Amino acid sequence: MGVSDNTFGGGGSGLSPLEAARREKLRRLEELGIDPWGHRFDGHQAIAAIRAREGEIQAIPSGDCAVGQPPELRGPRVRAAGRIMLLRRAGKIMFLDLRDWSAKIQVLIGKVQVGETNWQLAQCLDLGDLLGVDGELKRTKTGELTIFAEDLTFLSKSIETPPEKWHGLTDPELRNRMRYLDLAYTDGVMQRFLQRTKIVQSIRQTLGDEGFVEVEGPTLHTVAGGAAARPFVTHHNALDMDLFLRIALELHLKRLLVGGIERVYELGRVYRNEGISPRHNPEFTMLEVYQAYGDYRTMMDLTERLIVRAIEATDRPLQLPWGETVIDFTPPFARRRYDDLLREYLGVDPGDPASLKGCAAARGLQTGTKHPDVVKNELFEEFVQPQLAGPIFVMDYPASICPLTKRKPGSPEIAERFELFVQGMELANAYTELNDPDLQERLFSLQLEGLAEEESMARMDRDFIRALRYGMPPAGGLGIGIDRLVMLLTNCQSIREVILFPLYRPEG
Repeated sequence: MGVSDNTFGGGGSGLSPLEAARREKLRRLEELGIDPWGHRFDGHQAIAAIRAREGEIQAIPSGDCAVGQPPELRGPRVRAAGRIMLLRRAGKIMFLDLRDWSAKIQVLIGKVQVGETNWQLAQCLDLGDLLGVDGELKRTKTGELTIFAEDLTFLSKSIETPPEKWHGLTDPELRNRMRYLDLAYTDGVMQRFLQRTKIVQSIRQTLGDEGFVEVEGPTLHTVAGGAAARPFVTHHNALDMDLFLRIALELHLKRLLVGGIERVYELGRVYRNEGISPRHNPEFTMLEVYQAYGDYRTMMDLTERLIVRAIEATDRPLQLPWGETVIDFTPPFARRRYDDLLREYLGVDPGDPASLKGCAAARGLQTGTKHPDVVKNELFEEFVQPQLAGPIFVMDYPASICPLTKRKPGSPEIAERFELFVQGMELANAYTELNDPDLQERLFSLQLEGLAEEESMARMDRDFIRALRYGMPPAGGLGIGIDRLVMLLTNCQSIREVILFPLYRPEG
């Protein structure tokens, strides 16, 4: 794709009037001996911390003031750095709004107060420039908390004109493509991603407090196992072999259970070569946790603790807005059996293949030669799942669609598995892990009738089977989609709003 000479600020006759004006100010800064790209600026405080010092502002006793004049204010000396978001000039005084990643504050620049050199610098300021300010924290006559500038430090020039305040970056795709502008200029975006960080930190803290250790597994796999998904394929030149970007974390973490790491987790990226939707991105962040000598009930309790503590880490109540409704995350979350929900919502007999087939046909689903459990799961995903407001643990799935899961004692047709649904969206998936190597080998070889290859876990990982033969302890395993969790906890309807750099086709 061709680009013009000035696309990346190369100058030339094709400059827009707005960019030409900004470049002229850049030139004037250089004439003043000021580096327009700035230098180290030590000792500045976050603006939120500066605002928190408002209580240190004091009025000079009235006896020291002229009769009839309001008392003069004295405040602490402060140093701030941030981006200029608003700029107003009025003769020998300028007001600007300065914002960093914590908050925003007004700055007053007076020609007399800052001196001639600083005043000349101030004439070169534009919206979007980065500026350092030293001054006194006080309030204006209207009560606005303000830094009264005494010295200015230019930190970086913005050659491009930022989005307009009221009609700027509103296109969702443009915001996601240009996340740097979205963070800088769209209200609430910075706070959302800082909340995401708090959520992830809380998850690590909770798991660490309970004795789990974090590891880093390989992202290049020789077998695309651990989930039902289509992988991305790449090629290793030196070894002359195809490899897969991982679609799950599971099988390598369970190898570590065999090795004796009894509580283990990984929080990392996985990749699935599938469609893009408001709830799907080709690369996403997954948490997988494994606990020796636990089961899927152990994982239910852990899931509740992880989510509740993550909400608490963002300093918000357990009742959170979601669109026009509210989700109540107060534990314990509801727990319902898979078959019971099918019976309740569809009036079907989950154990009768004829009943399932008739129900599917009545709702326009093609059954053909599909395995009854495949039909059952399609009915659940199409007609039950969207109605689950949650949070609700759906437990005890058909064993035939859960090849990595231990069977329920006395009910070999039932797998000890749960999925957590919130507002019809799958958020977590957990098993009592299968540790019988012979059964696991048979299940890896089983392709259910009517199930597409990319939707099957029938991929033989022979080294994993070999690991199981050395003895894996009974265990509970859990997977949580971090991006979806952040969506739910920050009231975002699209997964692209909580991923810093979601995938798009190249521009043009």
